[in-house]
Amino acid sequence: MFTPSAPNPALAIALILVASMFIAATTLLAKALGTHSLGPPMHALQISHGRFLFAFVAFAGVAAVMRPDIRAPNLPLHAARSAFGWMGISLLFAAVAFIPLSDATAISFLNPVFAMMLAVPLLGEKVGRVRWSAAAIALAGALILLRPGPSSFQPAALLALTAALLMGAEIICIKRLSRTEGPMQILLINNAIGFSIASVAVLAVWSAPTPAQWAALAGIGLLMALAQTCFVNAMARADASLVVPFSYATLVFAALFDLTIFKVVPDGVSLIGAAIIIAGAALLAWREAWLGRRAAKARRDNATQRPCIRRQGD
Repeated sequence: MFTPSAPNPALAIALILVASMFIAATTLLAKALGTHSLGPPMHALQISHGRFLFAFVAFAGVAAVMRPDIRAPNLPLHAARSAFGWMGISLLFAAVAFIPLSDATAISFLNPVFAMMLAVPLLGEKVGRVRWSAAAIALAGALILLRPGPSSFQPAALLALTAALLMGAEIICIKRLSRTEGPMQILLINNAIGFSIASVAVLAVWSAPTPAQWAALAGIGLLMALAQTCFVNAMARADASLVVPFSYATLVFAALFDLTIFKVVPDGVSLIGAAIIIAGAALLAWREAWLGRRAAKARRDNATQRPCIRRQGD
């Protein structure tokens, strides 16, 4: 029988900060592979292939030890989730080769905003004024980061924006899968299917990696697997309303890595755009948490009222 983890807010915050650092490190390695830092620039499809290859190896190794019980997986939904995730991460890895890590990371924070929008037609969810306002704020920040002037427009930022949209669609799939399947089953199947898709796509662009590039590819896959593990365990030990705001530390780590390794200093436009996106995303996270607490309270109230109703009818 599944036993929930004991609440531990301090550990949850530490885990989410570690996960944020790992995620920022994957984009750093992807940027190094996509530029001349580790040899000839590597195609984004080959970088995403390495991400899924080594993440799958990691999760398969854990599954071999834990032997999770795989029960009735929804394979079509898993395939859709994996396809969205593969396309999203491939576009994000392509974007970081051309724009600052901080810009790409900030734009990636739009994925819950797009997930909220997609939940209306796909899940039938109702979205109120506060959540639509949060989405509008975040999208305004993304527009600033796109720098829509004739001399400053960043076409590569559109890659990151499309990546966020695809990752938002992936979140919708995860929400539906999590209703009937456990985290380990979802992670294992996702990485297996993602690895299969990436293995076919990479054939057209494959080039033999150097030893340094192999090490970076392995680092991306293993760091992503560790980040996913830390995130899942953090969510199991504290409310999302506490944990999610700390995930924005990814932006801080990305900016620090970009400054330290590539000597890229975020300009005023980047700082303003990132701040607006985070404000919108944080407002959305707060609203989702508030709605979740209200729904939980309503369920508890209903549970306490039912026995009274039965006694009155006796």
